[in-house]
Amino acid sequence: DPYYRFNDVMYRWISLDNWTYSRTFKTPFDVRKWQKVNLVFEGVDTVAQILINNITLGRTDNMFNRYSFDITSVIKEDNFIEVRFLSAISYAAEQSRCHKAYSIPPACPPPVQKGECHANFIRKEQCSFSWDWGPSFPTQGIWKDVRIEAYNLYHLIYFSSTSFFVKSAQQWSLEIESIFDVVSSKPIAGLVTVNIPKLQTQQTFSVKLQPGEGSIVLLVNINKVRSSEVEAWWPNGHGKQTGYNMTTTFIMEAGYQIEKFSKAYFRTVELIQEPIPGSPGLSFYFRINGRPIFLKGSNWIPADSFQDRVTYDMLRLLLTSAADANMNALRVWGGGIYEQDEFYNICDEIGIMVWQDFMFACALYPTDQNYLESVRAEVSHQIRRLKSHPSIILWSGNNENEAAIASNWFSIPYADREVYIRDYVMLYVKNIREIVLREDKSRPFIVSSPTNGLESVKEGWLSQNPYDTHYGDTHFYDYSNDCWNWTVYPRTRFASEYGFQSWPSFSTVEKVSSPEDWSYTSNFSLHRQHHENGNDQMLQQIGRHFKLPQGTDPIKKFKDMIYLTQVMQAQCVKTETEFYRASQSEIIEGEGHTMGALYWQLNDIWQAPSWASLEYGGKWKLLHYFAQNFFAPLLPVAYEDKGVLYIYGVSDLHVDHKLTLRVVVYAWSSLESVCTLAKEGVTVKAQSALPIYKESISGILERCGNCTRKSCVITFCLVGEDGLQSPTNHYFLSSLKDAVGLEKIQLSASVSQQDDIYIFVLQTTAIAPFVSLDVGSIKGRFSDNGFLMTEKKKVVVFYPWEPTSVEELEESLTLTSLLDVV
Repeated sequence: DPYYRFNDVMYRWISLDNWTYSRTFKTPFDVRKWQKVNLVFEGVDTVAQILINNITLGRTDNMFNRYSFDITSVIKEDNFIEVRFLSAISYAAEQSRCHKAYSIPPACPPPVQKGECHANFIRKEQCSFSWDWGPSFPTQGIWKDVRIEAYNLYHLIYFSSTSFFVKSAQQWSLEIESIFDVVSSKPIAGLVTVNIPKLQTQQTFSVKLQPGEGSIVLLVNINKVRSSEVEAWWPNGHGKQTGYNMTTTFIMEAGYQIEKFSKAYFRTVELIQEPIPGSPGLSFYFRINGRPIFLKGSNWIPADSFQDRVTYDMLRLLLTSAADANMNALRVWGGGIYEQDEFYNICDEIGIMVWQDFMFACALYPTDQNYLESVRAEVSHQIRRLKSHPSIILWSGNNENEAAIASNWFSIPYADREVYIRDYVMLYVKNIREIVLREDKSRPFIVSSPTNGLESVKEGWLSQNPYDTHYGDTHFYDYSNDCWNWTVYPRTRFASEYGFQSWPSFSTVEKVSSPEDWSYTSNFSLHRQHHENGNDQMLQQIGRHFKLPQGTDPIKKFKDMIYLTQVMQAQCVKTETEFYRASQSEIIEGEGHTMGALYWQLNDIWQAPSWASLEYGGKWKLLHYFAQNFFAPLLPVAYEDKGVLYIYGVSDLHVDHKLTLRVVVYAWSSLESVCTLAKEGVTVKAQSALPIYKESISGILERCGNCTRKSCVITFCLVGEDGLQSPTNHYFLSSLKDAVGLEKIQLSASVSQQDDIYIFVLQTTAIAPFVSLDVGSIKGRFSDNGFLMTEKKKVVVFYPWEPTSVEELEESLTLTSLLDVV
């Protein structure tokens, strides 16, 4: 296994070599019958020479491009095909050497990443040369489908449909675009019929294809009567993800017809950047089908260093886990890949909005002619391939490159800045943006993330401070301050990256390590941490609120450390996300109206400490269980300011609700509540976050008698009629290391089966903070985990992802609470 222990370094020689893939094949058809025969590569990673029967057809140098070679004159009955790869590392180094005029930083990644240099000189998955959460495996090979296509007259290459709502006519229409390779020497005329049975819409168009690359753009107006009944595509939690079956038939004069089956989706997206009363700057939020939507979610990185290991089932599991945690959006980050078709199909189906970066990240890039040509082909290809997906709501030019220049990450002397600014505008504005505007008018485009949006545009596409909270989106990381203190977080318009690290669970680490690795300070633990000082930063953050393990058993100590890193990460991201959600309706000192929270990051590329909430293989970390609650459609959020406790009612629901706020105070030493307060008739407004409760902490403690900050904890939830209920949230009045009255407890669980799920009944003898259930490597997830247990008995459901049994679950179960860490 390349992920085992130190193999990422041991196997480095593989990527330094050149490799050739070859085979012989028989042509399964009579070549003479066809006007044109093409050899098509959907994906080549990355630099290769392609030969058939010792004749060079051409070369590839871009992993994200589709390559098609005309082999009509070279294909025979028996053929020998070769793909001769050149090491991506030596190619990138050579490209960098040839760029003599000026350097294009960064040359190499930080040493802690154990990576390769000059990733910015090759159009390849940037993080395959290493990243701060991933190994360096610069793969080479054929990473997507390869086929031979033979055809006469004409052949369909791309087919897409995008929807528009025409306000004046109150009618939906579809723009259908088809791009052909026309091999006939004269124009071909014919008929195209588009049929959407469910919407009683059928239209026939006469068309004419010109020789060469011919394209047909059709505008289909949905049946006027049916238009009002069209079910739009909505994000998860806001409605259905309806798609309509559509058949498009091309009958051209030359005789044979092409039938294309696809799904038509109807949805509109607008990125609203407009003045906000009482605040400088501009808003930054998305309106889907005319409704403002708060984006809740995370950032997506490649699911494996080796893309051919990423199966449909793996994508389905990771994306369903996002939806199950109440997420409605993911940002496909610009240092990875444009994901496979299945990824976007699943997002369409389950309502995950996709913020799609182009593949440029944390670097400056060259703009010589060859490079730009390659990028232009890549961008056109990817937009044509992906634009039919309703899930994609935004194209973004790059990750953090505006910030890299503005904040001078690469210490460029002031006098030389102009060269890099010119390159930046050339690549992202004059090339990528131009192509996006031409190829896809159905969704917005921003040049970078973080960006100040329209303000960046006004400042010549590069703002002085792309992290300005009054505009656009921000990325924010802070490992040195106390993450429980909400005042350290920016009150931004849109938080598109933020987060904290943790370790994956022991069962995940165990698969790629040996017993001598099982300590927080082992060579293995240092080797897997690719973020400078990351392991220490976690310890520091944990030490603020929790006691560190002092025990003598090394393996227990390691497992306790893993548990604490996950508790810390979950609690930190919870605090920050709740702050963003609670800031959506307010402007305070000119800041606020936060309309998105996408934490860094959703998934892992290997088994290592990282910012992810899903481990490699899909197991949920405690953070992911917390996300299920902090992204709940209805949630009470508490924060303290100058000794006063404020509770906000946060709602993504479409209608106002009259609810009861239940506040319960517990002493750490007892399962009996100290006091309960019910505030009835609390109005929680639709799609907003407003204060619903306010009281001084000293007032609460006095009213509850015998309570101090150290001896008590506050819990609260919202309850309505017809079963409407928020998760129960909590507010800690002190650090848990200072808590008084927490007792050693007996925690036990009994397991039973009910149809295809398993019921865990937990019992405790005292209050238990951060109760974690872990069933090792049995695949599945719990209904709840990492919770504060304040009642004697709690029922938790386990949803298995593969067959298991009561016996297996009982045998694998570990129950941990904060009190087990000694």
